[in-house]
Amino acid sequence: MNLLFDKIFELGKLSSISKNEQIVNGVIEAINAKWLKKGDRLPSINNMVEGIGFARKTIVRAYEELKKRGLVESKNFKGYYIASVNTKVKLKVALLLYAFHTFQEDFYNIFRKELGKKYHIDVFYHHNNLEIFKNIISTITGKYGMYVIAPIQSVETPKLLEKFQSEKLLIIDRFVKMPQDYSYIAQEFENSTYNRLVDLSTAIKKYKKMVLFFKEKTDYPLGIKKAFKKFIIDYKINGCIEKSYNQGSVKKNTLYFFISDNHLWEVLRDCKYAEYNIGHDVGILAHNDNTVKEIIFGGITTISADFKEMARESAAYVKYKTRIHKIIPSETKRRNSL
Repeated sequence: MNLLFDKIFELGKLSSISKNEQIVNGVIEAINAKWLKKGDRLPSINNMVEGIGFARKTIVRAYEELKKRGLVESKNFKGYYIASVNTKVKLKVALLLYAFHTFQEDFYNIFRKELGKKYHIDVFYHHNNLEIFKNIISTITGKYGMYVIAPIQSVETPKLLEKFQSEKLLIIDRFVKMPQDYSYIAQEFENSTYNRLVDLSTAIKKYKKMVLFFKEKTDYPLGIKKAFKKFIIDYKINGCIEKSYNQGSVKKNTLYFFISDNHLWEVLRDCKYAEYNIGHDVGILAHNDNTVKEIIFGGITTISADFKEMARESAAYVKYKTRIHKIIPSETKRRNSL
């Protein structure tokens, strides 16, 4: 490792950089010169102290910075190893989402664009499965410089998330009660959905019946169900909740309200075959807006948070680490289907 030590000493001649930066830049330049390759072991903390004479805390801080960038990883207390030779990466980010739904694809695309090429993003999906969520958390802990997580709303979740340092974690999409020093950019479902339904109440009353499709033990937000039940009582709507949709069962003079897009496509297909006019014979209302819903059948009316705004705010947090506690309000996109 003499070449590495020599490079660190050489960088020390530059008065503008700190000792921490000497080590970080020394390792980066050693990688670029191919003195260090992926899988190579770096000097231990003790060997670095002996080799360059810097304080242990300075070396630890430098190695942690290299870990944030995804260049170095520590393996079960066996030492530090080169994990990547992509030295252009500024920060390695773990993004944990529910699933690759269309609206989450919109989130990812903006998040990726806002961060740019200097940020490496690894994407994981937990599918609202607590065991998968736990396994992913266990796998990614300590390997990234930043964690952006859409959490499962479980009593176990806060303790799992508290494994991460508060400044390295951003909670997105679903709100989970955490200590004040943790940041979040989340949706609120119950009051927001209720208020948007009230906004649409005149159009909703055109239909004889309103049906919400809601499946228990999924990632469906319970707040939407509560808002729907309150709305149909307060506004005397003939409404009901169904677990699923049976193919071919679409009815005229009915407004269908969807959280999942799966049933939405099935109902739209049946309306097409039955030659029902969307927005007149059958009403359609959906959660979570996306480009497809803006276009098909003259446009689907949605109640949705602005996932692009959520993505931009999330990228800003990753870049600048300014603590944020923000609820993204739901908006109504009124289109042809209602």
